[in-house]
Amino acid sequence: MTSPLTASAPVDATAAPAGPTTSPRTTHRSARRRELGACGALMTPFFILLVTVFLIPVGTAVWLSFFSDDQPGLGFGPERTVFVGLRSYTAVLTDPTFLSSLGTVVLYCVIYIPLMVIGALALALLLDSGVVRLRSWAQLGLFLPHAVPGIIAAVIWLYLYTPGLSPVIDLLGKADITVDFLGLHTVVPSIVNIALWSNLGYNMVVFYAALQAVPREVIEASVVDGAGPVRTALQVKTPLVRSSIVMVAMFTLIFALQLFTEPMLLSQATPMISARFSPSMYIYDAAFTRNNYGLAAAASVVLLVCTIALSYGVTRWTNRSDAPEEAAR
Repeated sequence: MTSPLTASAPVDATAAPAGPTTSPRTTHRSARRRELGACGALMTPFFILLVTVFLIPVGTAVWLSFFSDDQPGLGFGPERTVFVGLRSYTAVLTDPTFLSSLGTVVLYCVIYIPLMVIGALALALLLDSGVVRLRSWAQLGLFLPHAVPGIIAAVIWLYLYTPGLSPVIDLLGKADITVDFLGLHTVVPSIVNIALWSNLGYNMVVFYAALQAVPREVIEASVVDGAGPVRTALQVKTPLVRSSIVMVAMFTLIFALQLFTEPMLLSQATPMISARFSPSMYIYDAAFTRNNYGLAAAASVVLLVCTIALSYGVTRWTNRSDAPEEAAR
């Protein structure tokens, strides 16, 4: 007969050993810490590049814009760097050549940006519609000019624009057509043509990739409803890639404001392009021809502010245009 004192309850072999338990709050904190660590590791290269190639140069330009090299007395003494405050900015904003260069680049943007966006989108819609045969070869042929460096592209078109060398001008001359591609009223369209030739294929690829993400069911539904190819392209596909259109327009604007390579090379063949034709050429001339680094830095800051303001304006206008559509949904 077993005594009640020596009897023991059966032991559950599957029972978990006693130990410290982890609360859900601690588990959440550790997961959050690991997530932040992973984000920090992934974002560190971006911030290093941002600081190295953007913030430090911008800070240096702002710092240099407040100083200038002056010579005391009658100009026979050694140069010394002195603080001039906003004098360089005043000189830039009151310089007629700089204001003229801003007007030139505005005209360039007015012509170039709509042609670039509309042309690239039209080519992408044609490729997506299946009308163009040998689609992969067509994409390669359109993208290939973008692989040519900008300076090489400018040299090629300089050859085609120069009278006595250009086969295009000779061919037009045989038809009694005289065209001066580097004349007063044609030099800006000629520069636009070079930029279009170089970048149209790249932006077409961007639009084509965006069109490939459009649900095929939406397109099939529009066809069932009786929409033709043109109506489907304009009223169905184009609104669905609006974010890509805005992105291409913004980056095209930013690059257009930095116009430099094409006019710099074409200036060797025509007097219509001066050394201060565009803001970037004005900055180059101030820094490396006149050795006025304070003036060049001030002009760089002014150009940067204009670029940021225009980019912000495009973003705000896009968000304001999207607000009624989202509210309607």
